[in-house]
Amino acid sequence: MPDLKLFHIDQGQATELTSRAVALEQDLQKLIEANMETMFGVRFLAREYSTGKVHRGRIDSLGLDENGSPVILEYKRAVNENVINQGLFYLDWLMDHQGEFQILVATQLGTEASESIDWSAPRLICVANDFTRYDEYAVRQINRNVELVRYRDFGQDLLAIELVTTVTTETTSTSRKPSKPPVPGPGAAAPAKKVTRSKTVSELLAQADDKLSALYDQFETFALSLGDDVVKNERFLYFAFRRLKNFACVEVHPTSKNLLIYLKLDPKTVELQEGFSRDVSNIGHFGTGDLELRISDTTWWPIVEELTRRSYEAN
Repeated sequence: MPDLKLFHIDQGQATELTSRAVALEQDLQKLIEANMETMFGVRFLAREYSTGKVHRGRIDSLGLDENGSPVILEYKRAVNENVINQGLFYLDWLMDHQGEFQILVATQLGTEASESIDWSAPRLICVANDFTRYDEYAVRQINRNVELVRYRDFGQDLLAIELVTTVTTETTSTSRKPSKPPVPGPGAAAPAKKVTRSKTVSELLAQADDKLSALYDQFETFALSLGDDVVKNERFLYFAFRRLKNFACVEVHPTSKNLLIYLKLDPKTVELQEGFSRDVSNIGHFGTGDLELRISDTTWWPIVEELTRRSYEAN
């Protein structure tokens, strides 16, 4: 059973709110689809998507995440339902029908988004009232990007979602050939100028001097240490660190010898420092996040860690 507990505090007295399963799973599905970007950082594409007469299935929800990765969401409606195997079947179907998915993205989100799909890291998100320990063990044995998300309804318009287990495959720029830089995801303004560089972020990191490489390694180590639920994804121009949603995106600039770190924090809640942090909510950039940190050494490191941790906890 879920161990998540929620309490209402009134004049110093705590009262536990009793959780329950959502009465109708269809209601939960509709709620998530209407708020998919807020809850998961995923743009909704379609519901009950047919896999055709041969495969004879229906994908509960289809989406595209903020890094351009295809996302399948499956909802566990019964205790004995093997939603993980079902979702993996749909993942294989999706990889065999990339053209069909690309047309869907073009129809819903536009041509630019469809041409920037990252097929290296498709995701399966399984949503259920609860999972067994066997479910959690099973996904750890699978070399696929699978996330188990548990929900609880606490009434009073309170819905909790909890990332129980996440498993990711390792992807690098050498394992794929990006055709073009990605379209900025949700929360990122359109770039002010056309990007002409063709090198991937991994290639740029390889060109960086020892000092900048060490600085990136220090940030990556810190970001991954924030929790077992942190996943690193490589995009064409940046590294993304996420839980259910991105909390940090990192660009490497070997020529100017600095890192640009974008965090999903409201810049108005941060004391901005000239030359270090700025509000980019209306300034073109790739990745996600409205707060930009520019670092070339460890001078601001304690604040980098503090702000990154805040972004992690908020997402």
